[in-house]
Amino acid sequence: MVLRPAPSRRRARARVRRALTASLAVGGLLLTVSLTTGAAPPRPGTATGAPAPVTRVGGAPGTATPLTGFATQSSAKVSDTPAAVSTPGYPTSGWHPVGPRSTVLSGLLKAGTYPDPFYSTNLKKIPAADFAVPWWYRSDFTVADPSRRTYLDVSGVVSAADVYVNGTQVATKDRIAGAYTRHELDVTDLVKAGTNTVAFRVQPNDPRKNLTMGWIDWLQPPPDENMGIVRDVLVRRSGPVALRDAHVTTRLDTDSLASAELTVKAQVRNDSDATVTATVSGTAGPAAISRTVSLAPHQTKTVIFTPDDVPGLRLDRPKVWWPAGMGDQPLYDLDLTATVSGTPSDTAHHSFGIRDVKAPLNADGARQYRINGRPLLIKAGGWSPDVFLRWDARSVEDRLKYTLDLGLNTVRLEGHIEPDEFFDLTDRYGILTLPGWECCDKWEGQVNGDETGDQWTAADYPVAKDSMAAEAARLRDHPSVISFLIGSDFAPDATIEKNYLDALDAADWPNPVIPAASAKSSPKLGKSGMKMTGPYDWVPPDYWYAKREGGATGFNSETSAGPDIPTLDTLRRMMSPSELETLWRDPSAKQYHRSPSDTFGDLKLFDNALIGRYGPPTGLTDYVRKARLARYEAVRAQFEAYARNFSDASRPATGVVHWMLNSGWTSLHWQLFDRYLDQGGAYYGAKKANEPLHIQYSYDSGSVVVVNSRHTAATGLTARVSLYTPDGTRKFDKSATGLRVPGDGGKTTALTVPAHVSGVSGTYLAKLQLTDDAGKEIGRNVYWLSTKQDVLDWDNTDWYYTPTTSYADLTGLDDMAEAPVSATATTTGGPDSTATTTVTLRNTASRGAPALLVDAHLVNGSDTPVLPVRWSDNQVSLWPGESVTLTATYRTADLGGSAPSVRISGWNTATRTIPAAAKSR
Repeated sequence: MVLRPAPSRRRARARVRRALTASLAVGGLLLTVSLTTGAAPPRPGTATGAPAPVTRVGGAPGTATPLTGFATQSSAKVSDTPAAVSTPGYPTSGWHPVGPRSTVLSGLLKAGTYPDPFYSTNLKKIPAADFAVPWWYRSDFTVADPSRRTYLDVSGVVSAADVYVNGTQVATKDRIAGAYTRHELDVTDLVKAGTNTVAFRVQPNDPRKNLTMGWIDWLQPPPDENMGIVRDVLVRRSGPVALRDAHVTTRLDTDSLASAELTVKAQVRNDSDATVTATVSGTAGPAAISRTVSLAPHQTKTVIFTPDDVPGLRLDRPKVWWPAGMGDQPLYDLDLTATVSGTPSDTAHHSFGIRDVKAPLNADGARQYRINGRPLLIKAGGWSPDVFLRWDARSVEDRLKYTLDLGLNTVRLEGHIEPDEFFDLTDRYGILTLPGWECCDKWEGQVNGDETGDQWTAADYPVAKDSMAAEAARLRDHPSVISFLIGSDFAPDATIEKNYLDALDAADWPNPVIPAASAKSSPKLGKSGMKMTGPYDWVPPDYWYAKREGGATGFNSETSAGPDIPTLDTLRRMMSPSELETLWRDPSAKQYHRSPSDTFGDLKLFDNALIGRYGPPTGLTDYVRKARLARYEAVRAQFEAYARNFSDASRPATGVVHWMLNSGWTSLHWQLFDRYLDQGGAYYGAKKANEPLHIQYSYDSGSVVVVNSRHTAATGLTARVSLYTPDGTRKFDKSATGLRVPGDGGKTTALTVPAHVSGVSGTYLAKLQLTDDAGKEIGRNVYWLSTKQDVLDWDNTDWYYTPTTSYADLTGLDDMAEAPVSATATTTGGPDSTATTTVTLRNTASRGAPALLVDAHLVNGSDTPVLPVRWSDNQVSLWPGESVTLTATYRTADLGGSAPSVRISGWNTATRTIPAAAKSR
């Protein structure tokens, strides 16, 4: 049977309720934006009715001051005219104070209006009717000197807004429309000395009808559809001449990396009624630049500095920016000032990196990325913001640090394109990003047939083009951004594609442009070089090794084995006792915390496999225990298969995006770590698979392979594989010595495990060890396997999974005797208010069963996990007499004032908690 085409996926997604996220464009203007955070959990009892903060706007040229907050209210409760609402002194008694970036609902949650929306079904109890009318956003700002020019820089409005300043309308909702567009409103003639007021009448949002963002089938969407203002609104001040669209293009010699050329561009705009002469000067990296330009009244000119006229823009031995694990992440600065008659009029500043990205199609038509001339396997996760779009810089940074800890090098943003600070962080940490438009709503409504999303009207085309222009200008100088996907499940038609490409070209977009995340083509760009063949639900580990469907060949833009059952700690935070009982007892039950989709609404496929392979759970604890093993092996196999096949001569794997990295809500699927940053089997399966020098087992052939993602070759290695029955009896042992593994994703097949081993039947364990030339263990990997294989029914593959007609028998794991594991822990303080807890685990038995997948959880005095935390290793397996030392790094403040302890548990290890006493000096 032929695999059903990808549109089936969108039909399933079309049945879900949409909500909009608003990670919105910041366009071509180069701004200094404060790291304002707003993602604190709801705080019941917070007072409402207080006036919004007053923003004090500076008068210096080039000042870009974000409004510090708003007062919000439903238009259904405001009978006064817009002119009255937007006049200074208007009373806001009973209005809701919110931060500078806030959806309507996030503001109400912060005020404690509703109970915890992450628990049980609280979210769906919030009345959606409250958000079916426009809401007012009102803010005051003060200006001391009104003689300077004043502009409102507006972005992040979901979905549209009428804008008023001091009683006068300055823009309509037809202009301020689209989540990613950016607008500069000249309000110089309206601004006065003292207090001024800006008011937005924000329109309700529907991602099927507006070019905004939706949650598709990721999670339960918020009832306000994320309506609000979720990017900073800035008040910009300047003299008669404004600097706009300042940026740097780079050209790197990828053969030697010994030289690079910079080109600097900026628009110089005369906003006065008189002819002026302006001097644009500053620095681009180490080079000083200066140019004088004459401007007629209201004229704009582009100034360009090239290495031909400024030799300093030709760099010898440039500091090259690399993805994490491939090198350092140095950044250069661009600083420009426009001066008129010796007086500064405006400034521009931002950072940029020097690096080169190519992504041609290989011989098989797959997209293959090369960074600075070196090939790279894209190992990514799908990024999700907070469901209420509450920006919290520290929380985002924690998630990005987890991304690196997982061994990933990329995140994909399907829509939900985050604010500037996000890309500042990915630049700093060396995490590549793949932003792009999303499927299953208005963005692809013109090209996706009968799928969800309205057909475009004439008004939508300029909004889409302006969105592309704003995002291109905002993201182009970030070295972590390596492409833009102008389509997701579908590619744009000729008209839409031309608009996008024209906008990208006008912005000097430096990176590859991908027509779609699926195997679609667009008229000019041609083939995408990507596939979107699933799976999205449970498949066995050996699925990933087949070079078909979602298996490890080509570039798979979104895929995983679906459900992820969080830790018991998280489950008890997010579900009621009755929901937890249903969770482990009833595979067919609808799970509110999985997805609103009919396709992904239950856990039937996952649970049937769990029961078929591991045996029926005896309770919630046993269910979570078995799910941990199932997720570990599934995620590990996905990343290992793609890594193994990366260097193949025929049909190599070039990229894989685990769908998804994280969840913006409390979820039961598509995540490597949960909403609270707790880590389970999926996390440590991925971390194990993505080790830079890694020994692994091949489910398809039984081969033991060593993969090296480091640049330099690894030599003098020994690989060893040992097979054991569940009682710990060794039945097979073989080593290969003198191994050399090439770098940059190369591999070496060390040996192959025979298909049949005497004394091995049913469930068995495989221990893989990698040692260096001194005999020191530098890698270990443990598998639980079966002589009875999972059998895939490829002919009946659906768009989201391939059926399994017979399961591997792993029930023998239940026969493993309890393994005695001793544990000691000590804690030391560190820099920046961090602490490190060191844990030593030892299997104290002299013989018998190994301790399988022993987990160490850092907890506080209330036995609550301390999160986030980064472990050097975890969920380890120890044979009798073996020991391992693990370290956990975390913020001391997250202990909440208590002393740390460590909770030890495992497949066949008794759960207990030990103190992690402070280490004596």
